[in-house]
Amino acid sequence: MATTYEPIATNTLGSAAASITFSSISSAYTDLKIVFVGTATAALYAKIQFNGDTAANYSYIGMYGDGTTAAAWSGSGVAFIAATPTFQTFTTTPTMFSTNVFSYGGSTYKSVLNSVSMDKSGSGISANNVGLWRNTAAITSITILTSTSTFAAGTIATLYGIKAA
Repeated sequence: MATTYEPIATNTLGSAAASITFSSISSAYTDLKIVFVGTATAALYAKIQFNGDTAANYSYIGMYGDGTTAAAWSGSGVAFIAATPTFQTFTTTPTMFSTNVFSYGGSTYKSVLNSVSMDKSGSGISANNVGLWRNTAAITSITILTSTSTFAAGTIATLYGIKAA
């Protein structure tokens, strides 16, 4: 059986950094997946941008739950897709999110699905959101960046290519 997920690149931060970038992404796959596991040096939420586009070409909407509280968040006409809830920041709390980027090489707007898990010191959260990049260009680079501060040393982000999804 052929492997569907192929690791393209892994970035493990040796020191704190405000962003992680995957560049020169091959067009050999149908879809992409990012897996992020890390912490931060101060309260922040994670954001995603494509091809260095910092204009207001993105939107997202999500839902959140922690076992006692449910909430939603959204943004439209903004300069990023929120990878984690914008109101639920993380610091030394281990946070994991995965981002699926569908048809990244196609000539239509690009859609993503994010799934987030945070430990929150024993009272974890789970969140999901969808996002849209209103651009028809093929995605050749992805940047994960912080709302403020930096991702801590030891944070790991891996980009996978998905064949024939």
